[in-house]
Amino acid sequence: MTLMTAHDAHVGARHWTRSVSIAALVLVTSACATPPGTIDPATAASDSAPIRVLLAGDVDWQALNPARGDQSPRAGTLWGDRHAAVPTGFLAEFVDGFSSPPHIHNVTYRAVVISGEIHNDDPHAEPMWMPSGSFWTQPGGEAHITAARGDNNLALVEIDRGPYWVKPPLEAFDSGERPINVDVSNLVWLPLAADPGPDTSASVAYLWGRQEAGESRGVFLQLPPGFNGVLSAPGDEFHAVVIAGTLGHTAASGQRLSAGSYFGAAGASVHDLTAGTDQAVVIYIRSNDQFQLSARQP
Repeated sequence: MTLMTAHDAHVGARHWTRSVSIAALVLVTSACATPPGTIDPATAASDSAPIRVLLAGDVDWQALNPARGDQSPRAGTLWGDRHAAVPTGFLAEFVDGFSSPPHIHNVTYRAVVISGEIHNDDPHAEPMWMPSGSFWTQPGGEAHITAARGDNNLALVEIDRGPYWVKPPLEAFDSGERPINVDVSNLVWLPLAADPGPDTSASVAYLWGRQEAGESRGVFLQLPPGFNGVLSAPGDEFHAVVIAGTLGHTAASGQRLSAGSYFGAAGASVHDLTAGTDQAVVIYIRSNDQFQLSARQP
């Protein structure tokens, strides 16, 4: 078994430009390895906090903005409660051709495009259509529009603290934060190489937050097709959403996690994972500690 750990990085969350290469935003050293055998999947699972899995097909959908009636996008909660003062992640689904009126939110949110194409920007900006795997942030108080095109437009939306409201532009305010749109082509993927041991071709892209223990952060983890191994998350906050590909998880009772599916735990947890063989699996992870990834030898 070969063990890898996500290493320190820091992505500034404030005063970002609107559309830049994420290469300019990331301060990272190469991933470091821990000696093999630190994680034993046969025994570690017994120490894992209870794991919750929610398949994309089992999401409970509601109107994101009930005031718009049938014109509202749909929202499906993955964790938390967007109406309460807690961290929350939810799916947002938009019909083809959707375009919101200018509006603000009372809180800052982050988002990842799962499928389709989404434009989120100043009401007068030229469209920048972001495909699957793209990442953006929207500061609270800033007027903007959101639009979508495609047969299946789906995004993950995340807030640090609710409630999450939609308000008119007349209530705009300056939170001190600045938005960013990062197209998937501008992500910087860093190898999670292990030494000693073979390279599993797993990789990570750092998105936001601080990498010290106890600090919340968000990353993409990419697993190669056919990956088989264990992800250990020592922190007390761990939320993961499949962005692309399909994933097997021992807590999913034999069902595959497709894009939009969720797994997580409120405590130190161990996740036994198998990636589909047809394409790489991309997972968005929100946690408050470094995770460790160990690949089984073929």
